[in-house]
Amino acid sequence: MEENVSNDPVVAIVGVTGAVGAEFIATMDKRGFRISKLKALASARSAGKTVSFRGQTIVIEELTERAFEGVDIALFSAGSGISKKFAPIAVKAGAVVVDNSSAFRMDPNVPLVIPEVNGNRIRDHKGIIANPNCAAITALVPLWPIHQKNRIKRVIISTYQAASGAGAAAMDELVESTRANLNGQVYTPKVMPHPYAFNLFNHNTAVDPETGYNDEETKVINETRKIFEDEKIAIGVTCVRVPVLRAHCEAITFECEKPITEDQVRAIMAKAPGVKVVDDRVKNYFPMPIDASGQDDVLVGRIRKDLSDPSGHSISMFVAADQLLKGAALNAVQIAELLPQRVMA
Repeated sequence: MEENVSNDPVVAIVGVTGAVGAEFIATMDKRGFRISKLKALASARSAGKTVSFRGQTIVIEELTERAFEGVDIALFSAGSGISKKFAPIAVKAGAVVVDNSSAFRMDPNVPLVIPEVNGNRIRDHKGIIANPNCAAITALVPLWPIHQKNRIKRVIISTYQAASGAGAAAMDELVESTRANLNGQVYTPKVMPHPYAFNLFNHNTAVDPETGYNDEETKVINETRKIFEDEKIAIGVTCVRVPVLRAHCEAITFECEKPITEDQVRAIMAKAPGVKVVDDRVKNYFPMPIDASGQDDVLVGRIRKDLSDPSGHSISMFVAADQLLKGAALNAVQIAELLPQRVMA
């Protein structure tokens, strides 16, 4: 490997051929993320193919135990099994890993970071930093600034989750099954457990037979408590997969310790980092996946009193965010931007 004489880091992307991998590249380019060299890593079947980055053609290398020599930052998005095996190897080779899987999120020694919420936790890392679940990120970016002003005691979330959360193959299945359906053809699902075109269903993760909650719901509950550092916050969540390509939506109702008004929430949201208010009652225009797709911000609207709580402590709202960006790649790149750069000889 050529000697790196730049102060800029060598960055490896693990899972470069996936939907999030492609967004890692696009996001780093868009944000002007300085790197001295990009290593594109994937499975053996993708080795030898190429990706483009800033006018250069990068040859994809096979992910092996020797692939992290000289790497400073490794962005992982290849599933929890790959992360569990290769992230410790990357750390041992000297890299800081930002992992987009669920492998390390609840490890007490691994910071679980949303930069707008708890970016200070990055300094606590021991080589691995976890990117939170996409549904959790979408909710917590707007909830955190409210929580800081008036502690949230309880939150109820219903999600409308896009195909991208299940990967590029699920996105392809949504397009192909919709086309088949419109042409009157029978389409047998290959990726999803149920027909996807013109349908929605319980999130396609395992359901705990004891609690009735699926894994996605459990992740949102546990990760919210960890990120907010508040074990007492009460959380109810229902996660549903909907036939949308890449932006998650969520209906959120939260209860605060003290009374709170919709005007107070609007004022907080107007100044909140990573948030854009889309809340036009006259035009009936509120957050939509079609508008959130390709945007960095979480869109927030439908801000209104929760009429089921006459005490005035509760607000309901509707949010939307690009699952591949803020829900995954953008959040990871923002974490990488906050890492101190190593100076290499």
